[in-house]
Amino acid sequence: MISMPRTALAAAALLAMATIAQAQNPPAPNGAASAPAGAASAPAPRAPADPTAPKPFAEVIKGAKEQPGLFPIWRKDEKVWIEIPKEQFNKPFLFSVNVANAVGERGLYASQMLGDELAEWRRVGNHIQLIALNTKFRADAGGSKLAVEQGFSPSLITAGPAASAEHPDRKSVLVDASGLLLADIPGYSTRLEMAYRLPYGPDRSNSFIEATRADAQVSTLTARVHFATPRIPAPPLTPTPVPMPSPPQATPDPRSMFFSFVYSLRALPETPAAVRHADPRLGHFTENYSNLGDDLKANPRVHMVARWRLEKKDPAAALSEPVQPIVYWLDKNIPAKYRQAVMAGVLEWNKAFEKIGFKDAVVAKQQPDDADWDDMDSTHASIRWFTGADVGFAIGPSNRDPRTGEILDADIGMSDVFGRGSRRLAADDVPPAQALGAWMGERSQQQLAEQQCSYMADQAHELGFALDLLALRDGMDMNGPEAEALAQAVVKDVVMHEVGHTLGLKHNFRASSTVTQAQLRDKAYTETHGISNSVMDYNAYNLPLKGEPRASLTNTTLGAYDYWAIEYAYKPIAPEQEAAELARIAARSTEPQLAYGDDIDQGVGGPYDGFDPRTNQRDLGDDPLAYARKRLKLSQELWERVQTRPASVGDDPLRNRRSIAEGFRQLGMTANNVAKYVGGLYAERVVPGVSSGPAFKPVDNAQQREALRFIASGLLSSNSFKFSPEFLATQPVDYVDWDRGLPLSIPDAVAALQGRVLDRLMSPNTARRLIEQGSYLPEAQRKGAVSLSEVYGTLQGAIFSELKTGGEIDRMRRSLQREYLRRLQAQLNRSTNAATVYADAFSMARYHASQLAADLRTASARPGLSVETKAHLAELQDLLGSMLKATLTRS
Repeated sequence: MISMPRTALAAAALLAMATIAQAQNPPAPNGAASAPAGAASAPAPRAPADPTAPKPFAEVIKGAKEQPGLFPIWRKDEKVWIEIPKEQFNKPFLFSVNVANAVGERGLYASQMLGDELAEWRRVGNHIQLIALNTKFRADAGGSKLAVEQGFSPSLITAGPAASAEHPDRKSVLVDASGLLLADIPGYSTRLEMAYRLPYGPDRSNSFIEATRADAQVSTLTARVHFATPRIPAPPLTPTPVPMPSPPQATPDPRSMFFSFVYSLRALPETPAAVRHADPRLGHFTENYSNLGDDLKANPRVHMVARWRLEKKDPAAALSEPVQPIVYWLDKNIPAKYRQAVMAGVLEWNKAFEKIGFKDAVVAKQQPDDADWDDMDSTHASIRWFTGADVGFAIGPSNRDPRTGEILDADIGMSDVFGRGSRRLAADDVPPAQALGAWMGERSQQQLAEQQCSYMADQAHELGFALDLLALRDGMDMNGPEAEALAQAVVKDVVMHEVGHTLGLKHNFRASSTVTQAQLRDKAYTETHGISNSVMDYNAYNLPLKGEPRASLTNTTLGAYDYWAIEYAYKPIAPEQEAAELARIAARSTEPQLAYGDDIDQGVGGPYDGFDPRTNQRDLGDDPLAYARKRLKLSQELWERVQTRPASVGDDPLRNRRSIAEGFRQLGMTANNVAKYVGGLYAERVVPGVSSGPAFKPVDNAQQREALRFIASGLLSSNSFKFSPEFLATQPVDYVDWDRGLPLSIPDAVAALQGRVLDRLMSPNTARRLIEQGSYLPEAQRKGAVSLSEVYGTLQGAIFSELKTGGEIDRMRRSLQREYLRRLQAQLNRSTNAATVYADAFSMARYHASQLAADLRTASARPGLSVETKAHLAELQDLLGSMLKATLTRS
């Protein structure tokens, strides 16, 4: 038996007595205490107040000012509350986030759309949650919506306690906006870590709600959020194998930075828009989901065209104004000198809408310079100008109703390089150049995010190349009216492209290949039809060779494809006729001028490296090979003229360096396009049962061999890159700047360019296609096909031609040969390539490597070679011998 302390026993006895008394006298209803029998009635004591219960609504907002709207906003000093009516709980709306202010470097820029979600408010007791609904999986018909809801979770955006009790009349509650929105809702701590590899986080104590606005359709709150890190770590004592990014360079203190996030809570249309389904023969952005309600379809994916709701005021009229036009607001931060060009780029799209019966479907409005409202909320489609220390792109994203694909908002961001960039390249007013290799044809990989594109940055670079060449060739005044007109045309072209994105159109990188070389030289044709059949391509400049007539240099109007894509997405069609009419429109895809290829077709890396040489960025005309030869001649002409350009007082010391770099940049964008011919496949968008013909067809043998010859005799030849020693010796660095760069190195620039060609021709993907291309040809056509052995042999023979001729190997050629061996070593690495390279490709690479080893031994024995060439050949022999021995090792 366990003894119990006396005090514990007494407590137990008292508890037992109390329990008996409670059983004899149960509590009265509603918690009122029962009076003992026979006792006189007395007022019941007041229950103690619950300290955790929300305060009355009126008490919380006493002295606050209301902004009525979808979700009314109350403000008092620094305090901000969102009012949520009872009927708005569990009712979906669109929640979107934009960033209005940022740090201006490494992808962290202002005036950017960050995303949107279908969201709803939920209440759990006195806890308020903002929930992102899962729209990726649905049960449209025949299936169990409950099963889908149980199978796929929503996500929590933010949450907080109710700040008030329910209003007795308004039947609504308050929630503290600061508690909800000053957290890291956009996930910027991860973005910051990606950019700087430092642990930044939101600092609530120094963050606040800086602006609010509300109306019946939307409630908008802008949160000024401070991100900070406790310390910047000291750099390592020894360099790391992988270079680490530097801390922030664009902020006064790299430990601290502010972002302004614009949160919009927008009501969805009460009547959902009509859905229009996508067709693979045209390029539209889509809203996608898996329909798990239909288990008879093999593919449950549904693709709804992204488009604005556009309805005629007079449905019976051949040409009618829309009930609600698509309105773009030109932000007041766009410099006045560019506003007309921006507006012209917007309004150009009305030509396409007029073809399908809409008058003034697209409207452009200028935000007044004294406007006190921001166009970053989700009810103003806008075009905004933003700046950055390292920025050079435009973007045309949109927010959509996930139920239907209806576009509800769009904010085009144009970095100032599309205006200032054109000027700075023309006037040589740029930040100090980095090492020359960073300029040589390098392009960021096409972003897989839908509407991100680098068209504007490339246009700015091409404008610099064009103005430089025309000024040196024809004496064009960089500050004259002709240069001004061209710069304005570039602005219009870029705006047309980005507005096309916000109308729902994807890139079409095949459009430029459907205009003939003769048409490109015809001024009347290019002024009427443009230089490409779509503004959604990355169109190169239509620069003539010396002595050729000059037509339009850049795109000035919509192309045939643009009209067709708008017709499919926006043409008013009676529901009972829609399927047949859309099929008729899409069936026109076989017309040459409507050819279409998207980002994946062009190549985005990995297995999707782009194998159709007609689908490219930055080519022009129906003969990409001819365009490549022309680009080389234009670059060579620019280099020749730059070398004879006299220096003037006040010249930037890096002026000639940038001109040379632009020539290499143009070739860098061309090199990969030419190499796509080798082992290339023509791809057609065949729809089973609807269209006919081969989906894939190997590129003609003659064209593959022509591309190989151009690569060997042009891009891999030292003779293509001639610069006088006297010129190179007189090119200074910028001694004022800390990062002044190094002396100009043409061999390094050539190596970067040639490396792109080698990467393509020696890639596993190219080897695979060369081996398999016979599978797509009838037996009779396989004889004489370009083989992997022919490609490797041609490439190796061109790169090591001195081994046969007995000539000296100059600095550029030595660099090229080392780059070739470096890639050959990767091909012969059995352990890393076992999963990516065919055994046939491995054995073919090894066979040619053995041939090369024999040629190196023979060449090394020749007398009279310079020490540099002998040393180089000895190095190659040693490296190649080690590579061949290593591949014989068996695990």
